[in-house]
Amino acid sequence: MQKSFPAAELEAAAGAAPAEVRPVESRGYATNSAHWRIELADGRRAFVKVALDENAKEWFRGEHLVYSAVSAPFIPELLAWHDGDVTLLAITDLSDAHWPPPWRPGDLDAVLAALDDLHATPAPDGLPPVAAERDWLNGWELVAEDREPLLSTGLCSRAWLEEALPSLLETGRTCPIEGDAFLHLDVRSDNLCLRDGQAVLVDWNLAHVGNPLLDIVAWLPSLKLEGGPDPWELVLDSEGLSALVAGFFASRAGLPPPETAPTVREFQRAQAEVALPWATRELGLTPP
Repeated sequence: MQKSFPAAELEAAAGAAPAEVRPVESRGYATNSAHWRIELADGRRAFVKVALDENAKEWFRGEHLVYSAVSAPFIPELLAWHDGDVTLLAITDLSDAHWPPPWRPGDLDAVLAALDDLHATPAPDGLPPVAAERDWLNGWELVAEDREPLLSTGLCSRAWLEEALPSLLETGRTCPIEGDAFLHLDVRSDNLCLRDGQAVLVDWNLAHVGNPLLDIVAWLPSLKLEGGPDPWELVLDSEGLSALVAGFFASRAGLPPPETAPTVREFQRAQAEVALPWATRELGLTPP
């Protein structure tokens, strides 16, 4: 795997040699990419990430599709792209921005405003519809096949699950995820920052088109964990999307962690602890 900094490839892609190179510890959960902050010889500063396996290369290609097609305040500028033996993506360095938490007064409004702008922006050609991913998103399908991983987490009892699963499963199958809005689909604090009152989103490999409410509903469980409001205070009616999101987290929390994301299950369990009560509150079910 490529772990040393690919200076020649960056120079070829950016048109300037790196003058200063500093490794960066990612705040995300995946370990199959390496990250640097760079100052180029022409004075530009960049955040550069390099794929360490084929999965990361595919993710970067999805991101490049977005970065190369969209210019807007909610997305960083693309500075360089190289795809060959080495696959790298360089964007404007955002290290001087505020990366929550903590969430300061006005930050939530700035993120919601940026999401409104995103959802009103025409999506790049080639983005897949999120509706095609319903079986992947609706984790209640996984739970219906095998209840034991969820039950092993202690998030609910067997009796509660037997009673609630039919309603959760049906809601996950029918809630409105279809649409043509441009979605980020991975909104959380390690994928966004705030600069001069503007929220900026990074890590676009999950971008899709669909119902814009899904971006907000999927963000709110992690926001609550960081001291934010209860999700239902920001979204009065999720139209069943809270059940879909709860199923996504709950169904995966008890599975073995992926090799490239060894700590992600703990985070998914914590989000499920927020999302499950939200879903049951909306559906009129007994809390887990």
